[in-house]
Amino acid sequence: MLNSTPSYFILGAYMDTGNVRYVYFILTALLYISIVFVNTSLIVIICMNRSLHEPMYLFLCSLFVNELYGSTGLFPFLLLQILSDIHTVSVPFCFLQVFFLHIYANVELYNLTIMSYDRYLAICCPLQYNTRMTFNKVVLRIAVMISLTASLQLCGNIINKVYCDNYSIVKLACSDTTVNNIYGLFVSAFSVFGPLILIFYTYVKILKVCFSGSKQTRQKAVSTCTPHLASLINFSFGASFEILQSRFNMNSVPVMLRIFISLYFITCQPLFSPVLYGLKMSKIRNLCKSLLCWKE
Repeated sequence: MLNSTPSYFILGAYMDTGNVRYVYFILTALLYISIVFVNTSLIVIICMNRSLHEPMYLFLCSLFVNELYGSTGLFPFLLLQILSDIHTVSVPFCFLQVFFLHIYANVELYNLTIMSYDRYLAICCPLQYNTRMTFNKVVLRIAVMISLTASLQLCGNIINKVYCDNYSIVKLACSDTTVNNIYGLFVSAFSVFGPLILIFYTYVKILKVCFSGSKQTRQKAVSTCTPHLASLINFSFGASFEILQSRFNMNSVPVMLRIFISLYFITCQPLFSPVLYGLKMSKIRNLCKSLLCWKE
């Protein structure tokens, strides 16, 4: 990094809330505990029951592991900042958090895409997709993005968010960001639109099968696809709001609403997905009931 680059960033979205911060801390801690409990419980249920050792449930297990990973990249940091009087973060840790959250978002979308293949093809491993979307390639793309940002000469150190975000750091630059913007557009096109096109294609095929099939086929498609679609839509809307907020001037929007929008995709999705799948997937629901009732 250049010498003019600051050694720390100030998170400017935090406000002086006095003793109310303890209420925020308790609510945030309860949300994090709920996320860890629900996701861990479903991971254990899937791993311990042989009847759930099928591709669909293994993909779900992978999804729940990623929810734990993503929430752990944010919540402990958030809890410390809520109680702190000085909201600063070192530059290396800030970039580490950017890396964690981008990995989470990419893996989440790729996992949902693979699950759409499973819904249609009913096979263990979508080979063509898996060779294009490996974990190593995800890490490489994000590492390049962060290295481009880290090399920028920054003219400020105030990030108007409650956590570290790559584009918020880029906006602090007083050097040319053309390369960063072009690379960002390329990564977005490859990482976001590619999977979404594949998901759209699989669901078009599913709809064709539903319309030409029996009532039982339609009911089965609805019961298995509804949780996946709901999870995908929830994540897509949350991520879209976050991208729009980062790219456009949102000063006219109330501060609390901006904070809520920026946190939505990383705080609601990790709880929304496991609760939704736990309620809608009959096998998981029945096993949860049996555990709660202390029966079989």
